[in-house]
Amino acid sequence: MKKVLLTLACHVALLAVFTAFTPKLCAGDVPPASPQELKLWYSKPASTWVEALPVGNGRLGAMVFGHADNELIQLNEETLWSGGPVDLNPNPDSPKYLSSVRAALAAENYAEADKLVRKMQGRYTASYAPLGDLRIRHQLPGKASNYYRDLDLSSAVTTVRFTAADTIFTREIFASAADQVIVIRLTSSKKNALSFEVSLSSPLKNNVSTTAGHSLVMDGRAPAHADPSYYNRRNRKPVIYKDDAGTRFRLIALPIASDGTITATEKTVKITNATEALLILSAATSFNGFNKDPFKEGRDEKALAAQYLTAASTKPFNTLKRNHISDYTSYFNRVSFTLDDPSPSTKKPIPERLRESFSKGGDNSLETLYFHFNRYLLISASRPGGIPANLQGIWNNEVRPPWSANFTTNINYEMNYWPAEPANLSELHEPVLNYASHMAENGRATTRNFYGMNGWTVHHNSDIWAQTNPVGDVGQGNPLWANWQLGGAWVSQHLFEHFRFTGDVNYLRTSAYPLMKGAAVFLLDWLVEDKDGFLVTSPSTSPENSFYDTNRRPQSVSVATTMDMALIHDLFTNLIEASKILNNDNEFRDILIKKRAKLYPLKIGKKGNLQEWYKDFDDTDPRHRHVSHLIALHPGRQISPLLSPELANACRKTLELRGDGGTGWSLAWKINFWARLLDGDHAHKLLRNLLRPASRRNGGTYPNLFCAHPPFQIDGNFGGLSGMIEMLLQSHVNELHLLPALPISWRGGTVKGLRARGAFEVSIHWEKNALKSASVHSLLGNTCVLRTSIPVKINNTKYQTRKHVLNNTTYYITTFPTQKNKTFSIEPLQ
Repeated sequence: MKKVLLTLACHVALLAVFTAFTPKLCAGDVPPASPQELKLWYSKPASTWVEALPVGNGRLGAMVFGHADNELIQLNEETLWSGGPVDLNPNPDSPKYLSSVRAALAAENYAEADKLVRKMQGRYTASYAPLGDLRIRHQLPGKASNYYRDLDLSSAVTTVRFTAADTIFTREIFASAADQVIVIRLTSSKKNALSFEVSLSSPLKNNVSTTAGHSLVMDGRAPAHADPSYYNRRNRKPVIYKDDAGTRFRLIALPIASDGTITATEKTVKITNATEALLILSAATSFNGFNKDPFKEGRDEKALAAQYLTAASTKPFNTLKRNHISDYTSYFNRVSFTLDDPSPSTKKPIPERLRESFSKGGDNSLETLYFHFNRYLLISASRPGGIPANLQGIWNNEVRPPWSANFTTNINYEMNYWPAEPANLSELHEPVLNYASHMAENGRATTRNFYGMNGWTVHHNSDIWAQTNPVGDVGQGNPLWANWQLGGAWVSQHLFEHFRFTGDVNYLRTSAYPLMKGAAVFLLDWLVEDKDGFLVTSPSTSPENSFYDTNRRPQSVSVATTMDMALIHDLFTNLIEASKILNNDNEFRDILIKKRAKLYPLKIGKKGNLQEWYKDFDDTDPRHRHVSHLIALHPGRQISPLLSPELANACRKTLELRGDGGTGWSLAWKINFWARLLDGDHAHKLLRNLLRPASRRNGGTYPNLFCAHPPFQIDGNFGGLSGMIEMLLQSHVNELHLLPALPISWRGGTVKGLRARGAFEVSIHWEKNALKSASVHSLLGNTCVLRTSIPVKINNTKYQTRKHVLNNTTYYITTFPTQKNKTFSIEPLQ
């Protein structure tokens, strides 16, 4: 058997460290086993990718299939993408077409505008790439039986267990953010019964070798270019590698055994006759920032991977596991949520629970598990200092994944982070907040080079390289998705929402406000007056939807779509408020106030619905999955049944016309819409639809609880979590509305640790669908305003209460002062 030395001397030196510090393989002092309520469990291995179980530490991800004799663990690293820094001026002719597009739209020649606006497109984004596969081929003494696998949400550890010839074999797998490695522990109940072979492979260009210390090493490179999966041009290679381009990567698998023997071939490592063994996986890439060539200016991925592995390999297994659980639970344990359920389904595997829940109309224990699983996904996919979660979080097994697994900024990118603040995971919002500055840097070039304007924006798609141009390969994209200019405004909403939840004035002053202002500067340039003197966007689309013009021809390019106008109103409003808080930029604030007053107004159509287009056009698809024009209802705050009931009723009518179907993320958004309309039962109906077993045609949920577009997109998971929180607590209109949309089926329950705008932490307990008790912890000492359906008292402080009757419903508005870091208990008045 051949032993291959690492080529770098520093890595050779590490081998002594790997072998001298063998981790202890006992479990050690770790938390006790989780209750079944927090476990996804299965009675057979995964046969498809959407049955495998995800683990992640924000940077590294793994999909664990759980096969007994031939285990597959598919791996990812968040910075491994195709491409490199973007060409900021791929279409120098773009600006000259803008006046012609606007003239065509003014003449209502929508077809001509569509034709011309295609000439204002740039390049497609890069694609998120898979890292590789780890295979563990067991030599079992017999056929596997008594099979069990699970994912424990209380510890973020997945376990596989089975019996062969009276020997119990167990695997534990977790991705540690504390130690930046993936750990796999294998044990057998009988001494020296564990024998297996380990190998690595990748769909990317790679080379696998072994070291003198029996480590497996895979070096490789991502493509210099990968076309989107939906883009296939004749006589064109969709995936291109270059010798001097692409992000490099290194993956190391270090085996350690307490007994038995370890041997290596050129491409594999074998462990024979062991009782316990450990595999530590470390990976790194040469990515060095959105604007640096990862090949020529990249980091040393080999040194980084070795650095992570060296540090982790010196620690006993119990320390690695304890570090992992301590880090993970510091996020996960902030929130708890339980619902009364007289017949919990926890004794059944997840696929069976999904089928039965949909057929019988709900399953409270499954719904709470889904709530916690989605929190788990955000903790596993997004960490401070990292890259924003993409369309698939951090999990992907394809070189050309669906929609490139990029940052789709016309809904999906934002939906990923809707629950970050209210679910008490504010730090996990940081990647999006930080990436806004990268988008702004490239976006300033985009607005200048494509439109001859100031400020910044991002269009329909972005990626790790902060692509901001309208995609479409210079004319090949459909304008109904490619030529949408309002991504900067929507991304900016997240900046202000972070401030509203945290009250961090320094962040608002130094980071959020300048970026928001830059997005507004572009929109001030972009807006033009229509014939009635209103400010409109031209050209304008309502993402991925189309309408019939007066000649019954389908069109998608028009002016002043409702989504555009709502996003601009939202951004201007947020900036006006921010300027007042900071007591700065008075002149710019006055400009925004005047311009906001001239924005084309929201209108109610002939069917009583909120009008989506500049004119009351008919939709080509009345059941279309996008309901973008309701963005003023959610996640915006311009429309509320409490403040603008007529427009809220128009939103309700829109949702009734659209129906309760849709793709996974669409169903998730509708949960949020119905919750904002204070209709808990309808919101719950959409939650049930979201939790239906996925099919090839319908959105829903896969056996591993991933959301199905279909195919898999993680945004529906996060949108579903956001919607469930909106049913329990809302604060977007500067009140803490307790149980605003509680469905009748959630008869009793408790939620603890949710966050509300104004920097409050809220816990609520209810029985028989009525508030029983609550508490508000004030983080900054702001005045608190509560909205409840019954009169309440605030213990140990003065408070004032008034009635608010709306549509024959009586609310009680209770206001009280708070002190920083003090908790206030709330009880119903007897």
